[in-house]
Parts: sequence; structure tokens; C-alpha cells
Amino acid sequence: MDRFSEYRIMWVLVFFDLPTETIRDKREYAKFRKHLQKDGFSMFQFSMYVRHCASMENAEVHTKRVKNHLPDYGHVAIMCITDKQFANIQVFHGTKEAKAASQPTQLELF
Repeated sequence: MDRFSEYRIMWVLVFFDLPTETIRDKREYAKFRKHLQKDGFSMFQFSMYVRHCASMENAEVHTKRVKNHLPDYGHVAIMCITDKQFANIQVFHGTKEAKAASQPTQLELF
């Protein structure tokens, strides 16, 4: 199988709904978001972040990192999908269709 097959390349999606009622809640929310960004996730929507991964093994590494930084309260969901599945996402801004996030350039170091 090709190392960079659209069925081998993965996207990790993190969905979350965290409380923001108190100052502590807001601090935890910001800390979680900043951790996602530091780990290479990009905001897809306000409470949904995505990260491109070269393989399922790499996706598992980032999934584990998210799990290690879960806030004490709120709901977090993590989903891994193939690049082929991600390519089928339909995105709309109002009634107009918009382009989905493009696949980042993959660098390989030997």
C-alpha cells in the first residue's frame, strides 16, 4: 500500500463543548484550546479543531495528547477519519458553498 494513500492519511477532529461561566472555566477553556493549537490543530469552527496526520499511528499519538489535556468539565469528542473521507466534507457559509480546508504539504525528513 502506498505510504501516502488517501486511505492511510488521517485527520483527527476534536469537538468540544466546555463551560465558560466562571473565570476558572474560561481559563480551562483557553488552556485546552491553546494546547490543541500548540499540537498543530487548526480551528475548523469555534468548537471544532482538526489536525492532518500522515498515518493512523501518528493520529493515535495526537489523540493521546488530547486525552492527556482534557479539562475537568465539559464534553470532548475525538474522531479520526481518512483523508478520502475528509475530502468529501461539504462546507457552507450561509447558502453559499465554501472550500474545505486543504491538505497541508507533507514534508518527509530522512
